[in-house]
Amino acid sequence: QVQLVESGGGLVQAGGSLRLSCAASGSIFSINNMGWYRQAPGKQRELVATSTSTGRANYTDSVKGRFTISRDNAKITVYLQMNSLKPEDTAVYYCHAHAFSVATMSNMDYWGKGTLVIVSP
Repeated sequence: QVQLVESGGGLVQAGGSLRLSCAASGSIFSINNMGWYRQAPGKQRELVATSTSTGRANYTDSVKGRFTISRDNAKITVYLQMNSLKPEDTAVYYCHAHAFSVATMSNMDYWGKGTLVIVSP
């Protein structure tokens, strides 16, 4: 299988910055899209940013110009640099990967356990 482990969450004041990291490991043959979703209290999980294997990025409108996603394919790691954070960015951030696993011999969606980001006013 494929495991995703996030790090980098925490408490920050509005206007501050955080950098999230997500490292993938396991029986990975290839990873297509890799990215970040978030879920705020009482809300549905939503896409934040994704990156294709060639580095093409896609962002939800509310984070454009503030967040930057990047990938290190050699380390099988995806990062999310979050600047100019706002209280409404408070959420649990989940790493996601669409990967082909040698164990299952199929493409599947994998999720990390999440990392909490709290932005205080």
